[in-house]
Amino acid sequence: MLSLSEIKIGKVLKMNNEPYVIIKADHHKMGRGGAVLKTKLKNLINGAVMEQTFQGNEKAEEAEVETKKADYLYKDADNAYFMDNESFEQFELPLDVVGEQMQFLKENTEVSTMHYEGRPVTLKLPIKVELKVTMAPPGVKGNSVGNVMKQAELETGAVINVPMFVETGDVIRINTDTGEYVERV
Repeated sequence: MLSLSEIKIGKVLKMNNEPYVIIKADHHKMGRGGAVLKTKLKNLINGAVMEQTFQGNEKAEEAEVETKKADYLYKDADNAYFMDNESFEQFELPLDVVGEQMQFLKENTEVSTMHYEGRPVTLKLPIKVELKVTMAPPGVKGNSVGNVMKQAELETGAVINVPMFVETGDVIRINTDTGEYVERV
């Protein structure tokens, strides 16, 4: 059981017999009143978001989750398929669970998967990935004052803003948390 001070962003709690990850936590202390922790939780199974308030002496049950490394293999219309790096067993996650992360996944990318009660429920990409630019319009001469950006398409189909000097065929590093360009490799 976790006390109020141990409930932090990133912790996984068991509520209603399902795992919820804390995505936001605000600690409030009112004058003579007790401490209150307002949290926003995301269900790891169905992606639903809910708000929960914990009072000063309340405790929360931590969910038993296991993190494993896996390689992304391929996707079809409904699922993304992965291979566990230890057991070499294949498993799938629905595309709606993978969500926006799919745009930065290319074959053989190693990811961290979170397992709850023996089954995979979500994944976490590496913070930075390297992808090849498949289409970038040429930079316009004289348009180089300041931090001018243009849109480029990556090998995974994602479209992101990149600096004017990035060209088709370049390999660039992207921050998967923000979806932003980091540097040219």
